Amino acid sequence: MKKYLLHHKDGSLWAKGFMTGTQSDGYWEWFRKDGTKMRSGSFRKGIQTGEWTTYDKKGQVHKVTYIKD
Repeated sequence: MKKYLLHHKDGSLWAKGFMTGTQSDGYWEWFRKDGTKMRSGSFRKGIQTGEWTTYDKKGQVHKVTYIKD
């Protein structure tokens, strides 16, 4: 697995996580332009799995979703 970073057009961090080849793998986080966390969760070979959390505009937990393997 390699660490992977994506950026908004203004250069701020949009997402960070891990890739295995061309597939998302492991824990990922997405951020708004102001730096607050927007979403987080894990992938297994490119497929969402386990607990996924959505955050409100203040970075507080808004919703937690469980995705079955």
